[in-house]
Amino acid sequence: MRLWESLIVQSIRCPNKRCELNKDETAEQLESLLREVLVHLGEDPNRQGLKQTPRRWAEALTTYTEGSSVDPEEHLRVIFELDEDDYPLGSDDMIIVDNIEFASTCEHHMSPIRGLVHIAYIPDPENRVITGLSKLARVVRVFARRLQLQERMTQQITRAIDDHLHPLGVITIVHAVHYCMIQRGVEQRNSTTLTTSRRGVFLENPELEAKVQEYLRVRLDGNRV
Repeated sequence: MRLWESLIVQSIRCPNKRCELNKDETAEQLESLLREVLVHLGEDPNRQGLKQTPRRWAEALTTYTEGSSVDPEEHLRVIFELDEDDYPLGSDDMIIVDNIEFASTCEHHMSPIRGLVHIAYIPDPENRVITGLSKLARVVRVFARRLQLQERMTQQITRAIDDHLHPLGVITIVHAVHYCMIQRGVEQRNSTTLTTSRRGVFLENPELEAKVQEYLRVRLDGNRV
């Protein structure tokens, strides 16, 4: 790991220290480190265009990683219960929220990841528990605003929904572009990455996943709502 990456990771991935500091205090500590980063990159942090850059960069980093101190339960504890007449026993009807936009930061190269998340879950007919639609988008943001791997983020989203809503099943599909593959290395500008994660009946019944894929295909091929 290069020096400047090491300095940033050391500062923003220390859970004990970060829990004791608020966002402004964290940014203040990062500012001096990031000024040193600019020096190591051969830049003059005192020139006109860079004078405020260490502070702006520090504030941006604290925003990019603020999900590290947030528990997704804060959002998923907001639940509702469907009436039995509306969701009878034996039902496998789904709730699908598609095209949830996200931006994250690759922990390997500190470069952006951006893409879409599609989530589908089947409530348990015994408890008929659902959550607010916006809460699923907030859960995505909690995990996206961390130093991340797309593969891990996909699993984390699924596990959080499964743990807190106890549905019959849940599936998460993430489709993203990684700038570490665009700006460096292989420089593949048209390459995208697709990851999936399943729990419950989606593991047992492949036809359910096929239904989700068909819904998404129809949604993507059709007009926007």
